Amino acid sequence: MKKLLSYFVQGLLVFVPAVLTIAAVVWTIGSLDGLLRELLHINIPGLGLVITIAAITFIGFAASNWLGRWLFGILDKIFTHIPLVKLLYSSLKDFIEAFAGEKKKFDRPVVVELIASGPKAVGFITRDDMGFLGLAGEVSVYFPQSYNFAGSVLIFPKERVKPLDVDSSTAMTFIVSGGVAGPKQAVPE
Repeated sequence: MKKLLSYFVQGLLVFVPAVLTIAAVVWTIGSLDGLLRELLHINIPGLGLVITIAAITFIGFAASNWLGRWLFGILDKIFTHIPLVKLLYSSLKDFIEAFAGEKKKFDRPVVVELIASGPKAVGFITRDDMGFLGLAGEVSVYFPQSYNFAGSVLIFPKERVKPLDVDSSTAMTFIVSGGVAGPKQAVPE
């Protein structure tokens, strides 16, 4: 019975993430296709995904020339002057730029000893100089939360922050997974 329960748990560990990912992708594509079917009376499975990718690429192309930058600059000013929209728009824009923009913010993974000879935390340096807050010689470190799209920013003396010799995506995967994702380790027998 114990072996059967072990197989069930192992099956859940493989099944649930795979099914949830597939369901999210299928739902997204189905929703886009359904919208096209209702609005344009076109029924080609996957067309919504193709159109979305093409539209995002076209917007990127348009934003890369002076006219597009000017137009999107106006849109940016409008969004940043509407009280509640400003909060949502600015937060999402900063978050996406931190991962994919020209000024990536989560590209320097570090480990910080939280208490002398105590627990350590993995995070990302987001600012090298905290002088604007009157904290010269200190850095800000962002700590994403596991299984969540949130995190905390803590400030430490530079000497307590140690760079990690791993790429950012490995560090982020490790953190967001609660420390379970990463290179496989030998299982003691």
